[in-house]
Amino acid sequence: MTAPAEIRPLTAHVAADGAPLSLKIYEATGGYRAVRKALKDMQPGDVTKTVKDANLRGRGGAGFPTGVKWGLVPMGDAAPKSKYLVCNADEMEPGTFKDRLLMESTPHQLVESMIIAGYAMQATRAYIFLRGEYVLAAKNLNAAIAEANAAGYLGQNILGSGWSMDLHVHTGAGRYICGEETALINSLEGRRANPRAKPPFPAIAGLWGKPTVVNNVETLCNVPHIINNGAEWFVGLNQGKSKDGGTKLYGVSGRAKKTGLWELPIGTTAREILEVHAGGMKDGLNLKCWLPGGASTDFLMPEHLDLAMDFDTIAKAGSRMGTGLLTVVDDKQNILSVVRNLEEFFARESCGWCTPCRDGLPWTEKLVRALERGEGQEGDIETLEQLTRFLGPGKTFCAHAPGAMEPLQSALKFFRAEFEAGIKKASAQAAA
Repeated sequence: MTAPAEIRPLTAHVAADGAPLSLKIYEATGGYRAVRKALKDMQPGDVTKTVKDANLRGRGGAGFPTGVKWGLVPMGDAAPKSKYLVCNADEMEPGTFKDRLLMESTPHQLVESMIIAGYAMQATRAYIFLRGEYVLAAKNLNAAIAEANAAGYLGQNILGSGWSMDLHVHTGAGRYICGEETALINSLEGRRANPRAKPPFPAIAGLWGKPTVVNNVETLCNVPHIINNGAEWFVGLNQGKSKDGGTKLYGVSGRAKKTGLWELPIGTTAREILEVHAGGMKDGLNLKCWLPGGASTDFLMPEHLDLAMDFDTIAKAGSRMGTGLLTVVDDKQNILSVVRNLEEFFARESCGWCTPCRDGLPWTEKLVRALERGEGQEGDIETLEQLTRFLGPGKTFCAHAPGAMEPLQSALKFFRAEFEAGIKKASAQAAA
């Protein structure tokens, strides 16, 4: 099935002025119809199967199949009675701002999504773990939750189904590590936001030791549209551009003519996103390189622009799609300054739990800063290359440090001469 290009389920009702939709207006656009359909006409397992058949992959960065994740939760009479659903709305990835749009402009869409997801896993309580700086999002979400409670969409015996669930907004203290689901769970419990060892995975033992599902805002917001229109319809939204289903919120930040967000079929090329929707680079600037999905992804080059922006294609190119928001670097920027800025952020945001991350990231930042200033020493580049291996996948407790190494290792690969220039300048100064 091929979907028309104008179908934009996630953003179709975003007001031009960004004002949030009230319950009355949201219901007039078809809002909460999916909740009524799910609770009255479908069993929890049917909801999970429909989402699985739709091939919805997590939009938070990892791209894990959503229906598969829901299917890991124990169900039936022998399952724990208390289960939890958590929406990861922390959105601390530099260059990413897609979830903010959805929460501020269509808060009821997220509330409805969480009700359906909660029903699928029979959750008794749900939380939106929100980045503390998103003050307007918190205000709009709390207002939407209050309206949903008053209308009987939340609380006890929802729509006479016999199933009950409460939903709360929990604002975090603003730490990047809370984007990692087990660190988020620790923070939600009032603990220090350190990642947990896995297994056990949250679907088995998560929040307060009970089965827990953690999904991203954009991921969840697709669910009502899947329930209303069916899995085949959702798959067709990709217009044959990808194996993945649906649309995707793509964005561009950096020195492009028109930075922002666009809902497009998943698998749209990076070139179309940058050159058509963002208008290309600003006058007098050329594209040097780009990050496909936030700070914790590998740089790609201009010759990669014709790749489809989906999880598997970008992975084959040596990076990750991540959040799907392009950060463009222009030819006037020193790659050392760009990388130093990123490594400074990652060093500051380390939770300090494991030694490679706690000590390795500040060391990385120090070396890159020295090279940026032209004060690098012989062997600094080799040390940085060692650090990309010592802090790589499987060497640290979670994916924070490996993510920090992605822009560094790709910058060393594509722009080694700029790193070498930082040493040559130091050598010249010493000789003088």
